[in-house]
Amino acid sequence: MPPLITSSDLAALLDTSSSAERPVVLDVRWRLGGPPGRADHDRAHLPGAVFLDLDTELADPPGPAGRHPLPTPQRLQDALRRAGVHDDSRVVAHDDGDGVVAARAWWLLRWAGLPAGRVAVLDGGFAAWVAAGLPTTAEPSRPEPGDVTVRPGGMPVLDADGAAALARDGVLLDARAAPRYRGETEPVDPRAGHIPGALNAPAADLVGPDGRWLAPEVVAQRLAALGVAAEGGADVAAYCGSGVTAAALVLAAEHARLRPPEQPIALYSGSWSNWSADPERPVATGAAP
Repeated sequence: MPPLITSSDLAALLDTSSSAERPVVLDVRWRLGGPPGRADHDRAHLPGAVFLDLDTELADPPGPAGRHPLPTPQRLQDALRRAGVHDDSRVVAHDDGDGVVAARAWWLLRWAGLPAGRVAVLDGGFAAWVAAGLPTTAEPSRPEPGDVTVRPGGMPVLDADGAAALARDGVLLDARAAPRYRGETEPVDPRAGHIPGALNAPAADLVGPDGRWLAPEVVAQRLAALGVAAEGGADVAAYCGSGVTAAALVLAAEHARLRPPEQPIALYSGSWSNWSADPERPVATGAAP
């Protein structure tokens, strides 16, 4: 599977695949500030889809490492096994629409050791599935438990020092909306602004008004303008508020064919929630890096 899959292609896989090859569908609907996505899932979800909670299953509790620290391998493994994931499973994650939250699940699955061709995000999410007239259900999903073993290290991760170094010597992309990058507003973290030297690359700008991702060549042009090179060039990493939205930039570089699956851009997992909580870390404001 490519990193993005259409509703029609997913429906075909769910209908025609053998039970062993049928994709596991993870519903990770979530919104900053709530309400939780569980209620949406309980009202209607893709047949067989299993809900995973970003705050409690796809992240450790908030603390010095950030608002959504990477989950311990055991926490993630327990969640994935409950969802029916095996080491050789195909897995498709979806959120409400634009794929930004689903990209966090995609990234974690890759970090956990699942191969690139076995993990995807549903392009357009739940909204696109419904718009295509495909079936939904309120029937609870009860998959047979999986036996996946989480082997962390499949995706590169940076800490604050690594992010600072890359902002000086490479390309550090800030996936947040421009007003948060400029420091005009900060709804959740201790300080407003951005990491000095970081370039603003809002993940929302890579998605069209219908919630589907822009064409690979368009995404490639936008990322290339920020210094993301297909071959050679500077090292690249991404961050956001808490390490969720930035995963979409990692996916975007692969979707745009600027980076092959075996050479993904890095993720500063603690992101701004980690950086801004340290009073010793400098903060820049305004539109300039």
